[in-house]
Amino acid sequence: MVGHTLTQVVATAALTAVGSYVAYRWLYAAPRLAMASHIKALTSPYPGSQVQRRLVPSQKVSWTAEWPEYHPVEYTAPSVLSQPPWADPALGKEGFHPKFNALDGSVQRQSFTGTYQVDNETPRNPVGRTGVTGRGLLGRWGPNHAADPIITRWKRDASGQKITDQKSAKPILQFIAIQRKDCGQWAIPGGMVDPGELITATLRREFCEEALNSLEKSGEEKCTEEKINNLFSQEYLLIYRGYVDDPRNTDNSWMETQAVNYHDETGHLLDLLPLEAGDDAGKVQWVDVSSSCSLYANHANFIQILAEKRGAHWA
Repeated sequence: MVGHTLTQVVATAALTAVGSYVAYRWLYAAPRLAMASHIKALTSPYPGSQVQRRLVPSQKVSWTAEWPEYHPVEYTAPSVLSQPPWADPALGKEGFHPKFNALDGSVQRQSFTGTYQVDNETPRNPVGRTGVTGRGLLGRWGPNHAADPIITRWKRDASGQKITDQKSAKPILQFIAIQRKDCGQWAIPGGMVDPGELITATLRREFCEEALNSLEKSGEEKCTEEKINNLFSQEYLLIYRGYVDDPRNTDNSWMETQAVNYHDETGHLLDLLPLEAGDDAGKVQWVDVSSSCSLYANHANFIQILAEKRGAHWA
């Protein structure tokens, strides 16, 4: 991995040797905990609705803060209540007995944050109050797991040389960004992990659907498929694993993700890759990595961590 100190290298070796989640948390806890806050998860109205969240003062976000007067509005979107395949039934429905803080059949209900509270058989957001209960637009009670592939290359001039920023003297990194149809914000292409699906499969599927419009194509050209295979067969760099400050979060349902970086060091794999927006994306393009990036949810934080790990320009 790029930019590792000697301590991190030793820790990574320990993680590989013992497969220990404890070792993982020791190595990556700092960026995960730094992002565990509510900013976008407190905004009103709730996305796709006119529902106004109960105003939650910063000192009352934590569940440890006494607040007997807290009576948030309850909201679950009609699209979730219609119970599509990706959504849970309502709590209390006959035959539905979710196992929280555990692998529930093929549905992962464990959280990257650790053990979360379950009050009266209802999961509690591990970061705190959001001003709304229910599931909102999210399908699962408890954590809703996603995967975000950050696909990068170095920005190069006409002669193929890396372009560096004049002030920082660091090379400029580029990543593939999509413009979300639901809110118009730019974001890292990504989506939900299907029950029982490997994270690597989710990363590839979501990138192909949102950045290459694979759902509208009967098959990829051989050269394109070969480039994709080469890109996603390499070892990825873990950027972030944890809670996401997402505007869809509620007191009982929240987003968590694994953001990973697949990097094309030479530029040969991605230069001619036919980008085409698809699925939930309105547009797709290469974007320069810098502190001016304004992105959906926590995505700008992911990009900053990426720049630090790759030794790229940021500020």
